[in-house]
Amino acid sequence: MNIIVDGMGGDKGPKDIVKGCVDAVKELGVNIIIVGQEDIIEKELSKYEFPKDMIEIINSTEVITNDEEPALAIRRKKDSSVVVGLKALREGKGDGFVSAGSTGALLAGGLFIVKRIKGIERAALASVYPTKKGVSFMLDIGANVDCKPEYLQQFATMGSIYSEKVLGISSPKVGLANIGTEEGKGNTLVKESYQLIKDSNLNFVGNVEVRDIPEGICDVIVCDGFVGNVILKLTEGMAISLFSSLKDEFTKSFKSKMGALMLKSQLKSFKDKLDYREYGGAPLLGLKQPVVKAHGSSDAYTIKNAIRQVKTFVEMDVIKIIENDINVNE
Repeated sequence: MNIIVDGMGGDKGPKDIVKGCVDAVKELGVNIIIVGQEDIIEKELSKYEFPKDMIEIINSTEVITNDEEPALAIRRKKDSSVVVGLKALREGKGDGFVSAGSTGALLAGGLFIVKRIKGIERAALASVYPTKKGVSFMLDIGANVDCKPEYLQQFATMGSIYSEKVLGISSPKVGLANIGTEEGKGNTLVKESYQLIKDSNLNFVGNVEVRDIPEGICDVIVCDGFVGNVILKLTEGMAISLFSSLKDEFTKSFKSKMGALMLKSQLKSFKDKLDYREYGGAPLLGLKQPVVKAHGSSDAYTIKNAIRQVKTFVEMDVIKIIENDINVNE
């Protein structure tokens, strides 16, 4: 299996990305194609021992930054690592693509270069959401801030398939994020989406109040990109604030420090559960080939896990299953 990785994306630059690729080759047995400035990538690779025939470099001279207008950057920077990498994916040089670079550029490039599966009206950016029972899978988290009911119905289908095949959840329960659990609650979009999802062959559990999402009430959380992004960022902010407050409390006195020491392993376990690094990245579902967006601040461990995620994505043939499901329902 060949996985293409954007070597220039992300806040930490090629150093952590290259290390993550080397670790993936050693631990996962995949072949890696790193796209980026060849001299920089080669310099980083020279620091490690690995099977030389398992990592290839495709040279690119440009980088798209987060402050550039995504669609314009994709059109103008033809030799950027994102554009070159996605074109290599489209041409069959790799089985999947990972980037920690600009989310907007990856979305635009995915739509313009890789293109959507026939029958899919909008591609959705999805994310694993840690819950009390394990994890849920939420989509959309920002690719589509304005949606139609048909989009949410397709998000539900793609999310259910991915949750089952990649996350290993049997017959995943699908919930629609809403302001109440009653069928008649919500705005027009949610009400109409409810009926479409209800009429599908999914394991639909109905509306889910946002406050119940952390309890793990469902396996797949469906919403438009505006709502999903707000939920995700509010949760991230709350987690940061919670751990900061706990740290303050545990360092106030000798007694509290001793208490923290006694709870060290439990606190670490809780923190790891909320750590995005464990889950790799956010898949862009609805494209013809697997594309995963890793967090901008990804370290080597995160990149390795994003590559692992793409590997499972490919092995479970998620794209083909989505294609077949959409064609059956047309």
